[in-house]
Amino acid sequence: MLCLSSLLMAFAWLGHIRFQNQGFLLALLISWVIVLPEYILNVLAIRYGHGVYTGGEMAALNLGTGVLSVALVSRLFLKESMNYYQIFGFFLMTWAIMLVVYE
Repeated sequence: MLCLSSLLMAFAWLGHIRFQNQGFLLALLISWVIVLPEYILNVLAIRYGHGVYTGGEMAALNLGTGVLSVALVSRLFLKESMNYYQIFGFFLMTWAIMLVVYE
């Protein structure tokens, strides 16, 4: 649920960039339509995950899936390139999340 939520949020944040010839209000409306199911999934995932993970661990997992989803949408949907520094940065963020989540 958390991964799907983050993927939907990444599309809401970035997906409209691919269709810049469309009006701003249409992009805003579509983004908000995407955000509602994203928010429902996010709240459900955190409610079900809390107890297995602490609030801080859930927040770290949420941020991690969000960063990964933004990277995937940028690369695969928007066709943007990533350099070695960015890839290394994502590796460091993943390592930091693992440090927070796993004792």
